[in-house]
This record gives sequence, C-alpha cells and structure tokens, in this order.
Amino acid sequence: MGRTSRKRSTLANRAIAASAALLLGGGGLVAVNVYASAGEGRSHQRPPQSENAGQAMSTIDCPDVANELTDVPRGARWQVDRELARIDSQITQAYQKFADQKEQIEQDPALAENAILTPLKNKRLASLERIANAIDRVGKRPQGLEALAPCTLRADDSGSGEGTGDGTDNGGGQDGGQSQDPGQDPSQNPGQDGGQGDGQNGGQGDGQDGGQGGGGQAGNGPEASDFVDITTVQPNVNQPRQRRGGSKGSFTTDCGRNEAGKFNSDNVIVAPGVTNGAHHMHDYVGNQANDAFATDDSLAAAETSCRNQGDKSTYYWPVLRLQNGQAEDDANADGGGKEGNVGEIQTPTQVTLKFAGSPVSRVTAMPRFLRIITGDAKAFVNGNANANASWSCTGFEDRQLKDKYPICPEGSQVVRTFKFQSCWDGQNSDSANHRTHVAFADENGRCQNGFRAIPQLQQRIVYDVPPGPGFALDSFPEQLHKPVTDHGDFINVFDENLMNKVVNCINSGRRCR
Repeated sequence: MGRTSRKRSTLANRAIAASAALLLGGGGLVAVNVYASAGEGRSHQRPPQSENAGQAMSTIDCPDVANELTDVPRGARWQVDRELARIDSQITQAYQKFADQKEQIEQDPALAENAILTPLKNKRLASLERIANAIDRVGKRPQGLEALAPCTLRADDSGSGEGTGDGTDNGGGQDGGQSQDPGQDPSQNPGQDGGQGDGQNGGQGDGQDGGQGGGGQAGNGPEASDFVDITTVQPNVNQPRQRRGGSKGSFTTDCGRNEAGKFNSDNVIVAPGVTNGAHHMHDYVGNQANDAFATDDSLAAAETSCRNQGDKSTYYWPVLRLQNGQAEDDANADGGGKEGNVGEIQTPTQVTLKFAGSPVSRVTAMPRFLRIITGDAKAFVNGNANANASWSCTGFEDRQLKDKYPICPEGSQVVRTFKFQSCWDGQNSDSANHRTHVAFADENGRCQNGFRAIPQLQQRIVYDVPPGPGFALDSFPEQLHKPVTDHGDFINVFDENLMNKVVNCINSGRRCR
C-alpha cells in the first residue's frame, strides 16, 4: 500500500476543499447510547430505542461481548477470539446494509427490525452459543450471554459529547475503566470553529469531494461537531505529585515514523489468526512481522525498525487520513475503502515512544510478550469508560481532548497522545478481555493491591495536516470515525538486557535512549 506525507505548504491551499469534503450539511452524528450492557464498557445508561422515535438513526449499537468475558480458560481463548472477530464482522456487514438502506429505514422504521436487527441478533445468538460451548468444554459454562445478542439503532443527537479527557496519566478505575472528568469540559466550549464554522475552518461545505450526505467523504463521519477549536479549550492537564521513593527516570526508544508504510487491518492481540480482524488500518512501528498470524516466536525472530535492535516490540495505532476526496491505495481493500476508511494516509511528522516511571514507587520489569491495549476502538457505542487517547495541538498540550478532534491554528500540528496502563498483576502477559491483567494507577499514582508498577509507555504522535476539520482516524465502520475511539496497542519484545536497562534508567532517575 502507498503512504502519504504532505507538508503544510502543499496542504494549506487545500484546507477549504478538505473541509468541504468532510462537511455535509451538519449530519449530527454524535448520538446517545440507547443500550447499556452490564459490563465495564458502558459508562452511561440511556433511554431505550422507543424514545428516539422520529429521529434519524446514525449507527448500530451492539453490546461489546469481549468486555463481558473476563474469565475465559486458556484452552478456549483461540476459539473465543475467532468468534469475537466473527461478531465484529457481523456488525460491520449489518452496518453496511443499514447505511445502504438508511433512507428507506427513515420512511419505514420496521424495515430496520426485519431486515437488519433481527437477522443480526440471530447471528449473534449463534456466535454466543459457540462461545459458551467452547468455554464449557474446558471450564465453567458462562450464563446469560444471550442477553448480549440484541442490538439497536442509535439516534442522531448533534453536538452531544461523552466528556473530554483530563490529560492525566491514567484513565481512572482499577482496571483502566472510568475516565477522570476535568474541572471544565472542553466539549462544552466548542468555539466558532468547532461547530458551524466560517467555511474555511469547518463551515457547511458543499460535499463536492465525496460527500454522500452522511458525514465525511465515505458518508459515515466524522462531521462538524466532532471538532473543536483548541484555542477555546481551557487548560485541563493535572499530573500526580512526585513523591519520595518515586521513579523519575525515563527511557526513549526510536522506532521511526512508519516511513516504510507498514499497514494492515489485522489485530493480533484481539483477533489472532483472523485477517482483517480490526476492520480498519493500523500504522506499525517496531516489529516488522506483525500481522494476524504473528506468534511470540515469529515476533522474537523478526526485523525491527527500532534503532536499538534489542527492542523488537510492536507499537501500532489506527492510521490518520485526510478527508479530501483523494483515493489511497487501499480504496478498494478490506479495512480501507470497503469499510468506510477513505482518504490519504498521513505519515506522522514525529513519533515519540517513551517509558516513564511511577510517581510513588520503583518500577519492575515488564514480562516479555506482555500485551497492552489502551483506549477503546468501540467507545462511541460502548461509552467512554475505557477511552484513553488524547488529542491536542503543538503549543497547546496543556489542553487535552478525548471526544473531539482539535482544530489547530496555523503553524500548529495535531498531536495524539497515548499513556498506557502502568500497573501489572505480576502473573499474566494477557487476559481474556485483554484488559484485566494490567491497570491504571489511581489519581495519586498508586497501583491497586496485588498490582506492581511497570514502565509506562507514553506515545506522542504528531501530524502536519491542514487547519480545520479535514482529517479523521480509521475506525470500525459503525464507530463513525469518532475521536473517542482512538486506541493504541503494544506487545513487549524487549530483550532481557535492554529491559533491565529500561528499569535501571527509570529507577535511578536517568534519562536514557
């Protein structure tokens, strides 16, 4: 696949066209939750679908089965992961059918139930039964999974937000769950350029470069209310106070910016052995063997883009694209244009991968092949309990956003920041839902009982894109490219000597590379 890296001098002249391609009359795609599951993935309970009568529907909302499966025996995990990937594909297919028939559904709401929701429920019931059977063969059969089968449609509710990030080191909650609310919610202060705009920075636009009437050049988002002028956001970053006994050092690894253009739509952590398990494209730096079929052995034997060859870790995140009507090489590919991820993929201008310490204690080495996911690729429908990525602009990084893309002033660049979980259970390199073996420290920087501090991966990714709302990250189709769905993935493949150096540098207060 090709890759694109454009400088501001080239793109500035296309800012208006990029905005026009994005904005399609204010589709109002930020919607309320209409289903609340029992698990950590749902942070808000909302009225049922019937209360949305008469409103336009924007997407399909399904309970996230993976969040509910916190105890899957190892012997069943490969079968469960495959079935979870199948469930994701079922949602993708149902969403595409919904998008194709949206006008008819608005005229005849019963069509959604008969043609989309009921068939989807039946497919999910079959998958849930296969999951229960797989677990039952090697452990205790889970009860009540069938309650996760029904999905609903979500109504448009233009301008509503799920709350913004506070820029702190944690996502709150003992398992990386609840996000901390800032003192002031920047999404409530969008400013003139974050909503209706003036034309240049996100006005109504004419959709001439790919507008389909539903937001973004692929018709499934984002739209104007997903953006906010960063200059209107109040500073909201709070850091835990460094205490005696804390570890003040850091280790930075240089693995490049994916200049070679390594992309795929796999996710070996959540969907091992499943091609296109992510349904969106990822940037990869570090390990060069990462695809759906990578194993610990193949990762350990692979080449790495990292300058220090002792770091064969894999770092990956959804690509960022310009919404300018220009086709990328994956315009007709799975994970790309076939699933609503369109536009020119942007190579970051800078990628910083830093491992930091704990404000209250020394850190211990990560186990080799530790897997960590931060953020939630399905946060638009799940709620923001696991949302953890932050968005900002260079020169304004004391202002961090979770559920809005920033509109940066001229000369400033877009910044994505991921601060990964920094506490480990001391036993497992992964867990059934890929979350509970690691955790965020509390607001004071302490790990919960039974967990120990490990080096915290902090990723900072910078892009030179045109001023205004002309870009979006890749997402699952039904997640509508919402910024709250941003996420990062990491597999530790440091060799023992280098990991020991990392720990020693951090604990001794040195800054190492």
